[in-house]
Amino acid sequence: MDNNAVLVIGGGIAGIQAALDLANRGIKVYLVEKSPSIGGRMAQLDKTFPTMDCSICILAPKMIECLRHPNIEMLTYSEVKEIAGSAGNFVAKVVRKPRFIDPNKCTGCGECTEKCPVRVASEFDMGMGKRKAIFLVFPQAVPRVALIDKDNCLFFQKGVCKICEKLCQAHAITFDQKAEEIMLNVSSVILATGVKSWNPTSISEYGYGRHENVLLSLEFERLINASGPTHGELLRPSDGKKPRTIVFIQCVGSRSEREGFPYCSSVCCMYATKEAILIREHNPECAVHILYLDLRVFGKRFQEFVTRAKEEWGVNYVNGRASVVIEDPVTQNLLVRYENVAEGRIEELWADLIVLCPALTPREDNKVLAKAFGIELDEHGFLKTKDPLLMPVETNVDGVFVCGYCQSPKDISESVTQASAAANRAAEVATGQRGK
Repeated sequence: MDNNAVLVIGGGIAGIQAALDLANRGIKVYLVEKSPSIGGRMAQLDKTFPTMDCSICILAPKMIECLRHPNIEMLTYSEVKEIAGSAGNFVAKVVRKPRFIDPNKCTGCGECTEKCPVRVASEFDMGMGKRKAIFLVFPQAVPRVALIDKDNCLFFQKGVCKICEKLCQAHAITFDQKAEEIMLNVSSVILATGVKSWNPTSISEYGYGRHENVLLSLEFERLINASGPTHGELLRPSDGKKPRTIVFIQCVGSRSEREGFPYCSSVCCMYATKEAILIREHNPECAVHILYLDLRVFGKRFQEFVTRAKEEWGVNYVNGRASVVIEDPVTQNLLVRYENVAEGRIEELWADLIVLCPALTPREDNKVLAKAFGIELDEHGFLKTKDPLLMPVETNVDGVFVCGYCQSPKDISESVTQASAAANRAAEVATGQRGK
């Protein structure tokens, strides 16, 4: 127990940055992540805008640093269930779920995964690819420890198989592993629960869930990624052919009172531009159209990035509001009917593949944590701060701070900046420096 420690909830890029900043100041950090690996959404991305740097190339070194840092204790595949106390003396109950793997023995060799006979949809690949019942979440997972999916494992469901146990030379398989409760005494807490991509099936006119060639932007991100289901080859799901025309539809649910997300999701214009450039890099003959309501390119070098997409990569930006997507039942090509806002008329585009850019929302975890901590939420479910400009990381509960998308829509660079700010405020509590 160390009541000068800080609890960071959420192991995405914001939580990782906050943990590293604190640890480098000599403060003990407990980094709690719900998933089996830290990394969050950023781990699923191919490139980052506007620099087009490899996402995992930036993220992986930070993940490894978290793992190896003597001041950081990572609790992955774990959740905070209860919290009590006040600034300077919080007590949190964390439940670590069973992996059915001994983390001290598993080497992450992958032998068990290779021989496992069960294949199911991969959550990391957004259902676009397959994984086994015993698996690593993604190749660069930290910690590099496998996990058995109890719901799909033949031994847990039917009492047969155990191939993984027979093959594991490290003897790391432990089918009788139980959930573990851990009590943490900490001085302050940073919430960095991240972002969720909204499922737009309720907007039936766009055909998501009915038309195979209508994808969400994050699904497309996995499709074009070298570690994704097609190893980075751009192929449409219905027939495996290379698309010749791709249309992006912006603001799917965002800025919509009807769908309940009246706010701008902040990053969609820019990641659509990034994905459009990636398409042109992969296949220069593929035409790319982006239907937008208005371009919100407010960050450093963002406008330059869009200008380059237009002039150097031939991306066609259309000020249009999509009304319906119609599939040709024979070819499975898609007709997009939209209002050309600038010219005030209805127009149409044919596409081989359509990418929807849906509303990005706070995770459901926000509600659970808000109730546990007594934190206020805003009308959209984001964790509310005292003042978005003057006190952007302080909640209404003394000693509890927030950073990243769970507080408000923002991109990776903004999340990292806010994480450092939250770490600084948490450190003041941990070291007793507040007000000095």
